[in-house]
Amino acid sequence: MIASVRGPVRHVGLDHLVVEVGGVGLLVHTTPATAADGRTGEEITLETTLVVREESLTLYGFAGADAKALFEQVQTVSGVGPRLALAMLSVHAPDALRAALARGDLAALTKVPGIGKKSAERLVLELKDKILAVGVDPAELSVAPAGAAGAEDAVVGQVRAALEGLGWNTRQADAALATVTSAPDAPTDVAAVLRAALRELGR
Repeated sequence: MIASVRGPVRHVGLDHLVVEVGGVGLLVHTTPATAADGRTGEEITLETTLVVREESLTLYGFAGADAKALFEQVQTVSGVGPRLALAMLSVHAPDALRAALARGDLAALTKVPGIGKKSAERLVLELKDKILAVGVDPAELSVAPAGAAGAEDAVVGQVRAALEGLGWNTRQADAALATVTSAPDAPTDVAAVLRAALRELGR
């Protein structure tokens, strides 16, 4: 099992990074926000999970152990595979996702492409008690406030492509970006714009 990787970033994609470890470039699938934090040539450390299938070995990476643990936990629910689990963490930060599960917030869960009402209900049914059992108080789990974002055309284009890759259509992506980029004190980097757009889509 590859539990973590550390090394220089050789390539940054919309939803993946290539990290060089011991002279070997490892393709690591991650959330768009984590991928956007990568910088070509700079060293990065990722917590990872290796998913083994008969026909493939796929490595998923996370900025911290918290996201990795939740990625693995949601997959204990029938019908949730690694791609859907990664989509959940692409839309919601770990604390926000735990809050949605603990509170039974179906509206928040169904914002994730690929999760319908029945799937959301099953997630809550199977995970709510497990989350509450570890002493998590859903009232203390805060969702990051919707932030402002503004960006140059190149950044907006990257974020739009990332949102479409997660399952939203062009109209939805553009509407979210229009709201985000019209805010007064907006950052200009891809990660911040993407996070703000995901929060807007999650409203």
